[in-house]
Amino acid sequence: MTTAAMTEKMREGRGFIAALDQSGGSTPKALRQYGIADDAWKTEDEMFDLMHAMRARIMTAPAFTGEKVIGAILFEQTMDRMVDGMPTATYLWQKRGVVPFLKIDKGLEAEADGVQLMKPIPGLEALLARARAAGIFGTKERSVISAAHPGGIKAIVAQQFALGAQVAAAGLMPILEPEVTISIPDKAEAEAILRDALLEALDALPQDRQVMLKLSLPSVDNFFAPLVDHPRVLRVVALSGGHARDAANAILARNRGVIASFSRALSEGLSAQQSDAAFNATLAEAIEGIWSASVGG
Repeated sequence: MTTAAMTEKMREGRGFIAALDQSGGSTPKALRQYGIADDAWKTEDEMFDLMHAMRARIMTAPAFTGEKVIGAILFEQTMDRMVDGMPTATYLWQKRGVVPFLKIDKGLEAEADGVQLMKPIPGLEALLARARAAGIFGTKERSVISAAHPGGIKAIVAQQFALGAQVAAAGLMPILEPEVTISIPDKAEAEAILRDALLEALDALPQDRQVMLKLSLPSVDNFFAPLVDHPRVLRVVALSGGHARDAANAILARNRGVIASFSRALSEGLSAQQSDAAFNATLAEAIEGIWSASVGG
């Protein structure tokens, strides 16, 4: 196994994580942003074929290497497919030096107490075993906070850490993602409640266990520094959350120890209609900007 080498890359790597994990509900929007209209596909399989072609084009681009992209989060179908004739996770690690992660959540419950918990994940143990066999290093699981509701946020954190324990038991590294919606009026208050709940849960972890955290860019610079410095945290990464790339990079650069895990902000400006030269140049510029913000913070 290459777990030790991947762990070291995640701990010490100077770079960011690419989020290439758009799933069913977000895929049509991602394809539209990439210049592929809804009438270009008729079935879900055709839709995911188009999405995989986009992801493969990104992963095989010259700038997409472990020098600046230290990890990539994959959708389950992406893990199960091939890139350049190799299983995706194998290609990423062996050919690009990029640590592969897998999105495992199956969407969100209806909002209650200002939050959306994760839906149940049928067949979780089998999925985790399959991911580990495929060479996946860790998982990512997302829930959403839409109000500064202490009870709701504590429920989010409890669910995230319970799932993280299952992931760790399967030999994988969990990325816990309790996303705070960036447009809510009480975002700073929600972040304060979340940080306290995360610190309490981290303090309760066994000494030999670590998790990663994926959080919305904070309202106050370096607000997550206690999480960055916590011994149970391997790495803190940030989602762009709807910010345009330049705005997200500017905020990220002001936050010490936090690196990017951008999705839409990474693919901003990419188009199916671009020549390979134009596509690769646009992606290289995006990677350079996100990398600079990640390593300079």
